[in-house]
Amino acid sequence: MSEIIRQCSNSLCRFRFPAPATGELGQTCPRCGSPAPMVATIRNADDDNPRSSQPPPGPAVEVLLDNIRSTFNVGAMFRTADGAGLQHLHLCGLTPTPEHPKVAKTALGAEHAVPWRYWPNALDAAEDAQQRGLHLWALEVSTNATSLFEIGPLLHPQRPILLIVGNEVSGVDPDLLARSERCIWIPMQGYKRSLNVAIAFGVIAYFLRYAAQQLDTNQ
Repeated sequence: MSEIIRQCSNSLCRFRFPAPATGELGQTCPRCGSPAPMVATIRNADDDNPRSSQPPPGPAVEVLLDNIRSTFNVGAMFRTADGAGLQHLHLCGLTPTPEHPKVAKTALGAEHAVPWRYWPNALDAAEDAQQRGLHLWALEVSTNATSLFEIGPLLHPQRPILLIVGNEVSGVDPDLLARSERCIWIPMQGYKRSLNVAIAFGVIAYFLRYAAQQLDTNQ
């Protein structure tokens, strides 16, 4: 047990919050200063979370992150890459590396589990991936993009993919798009045309790795 739940004893406040199980931190309410006794214990979620014994049936996936600005987005991507079993992250251009403390703050240790390399120029990383036999797919909204939910039949366990994810504002570099075999977009119902880049990455990473579960791998 590493944390507990405390609740303010002031009936007009009743603020409920997690706090360390040991030490004085959290013994008083951070809102009103009244005593905040422990009301519940928190189990470590990792103790209860089963790990998959078999790798996902989808293709091996590496990722090229080109000029991602936010350290928190990059940290979240490391954590997603670890969970989805991605092979490698290529951090390019402005993309911060795990040496930055804010990346580690969000990655929560995943930056030590997922192999990564920094490239000043994303085109060099893309060329290296192509020479190693990876198929370049870009996450980008474009006129010729394929919906995420239509790419299942295009996946094959023996066709490794380099997923290219671009800048939060400007998107994927045009020269990277020109090298890509396919663009993928996530259908949107609301006002905005795209999701936060780390969320979009998480959606497509799991789809690429697990969509083949419903396919005939002998095709």
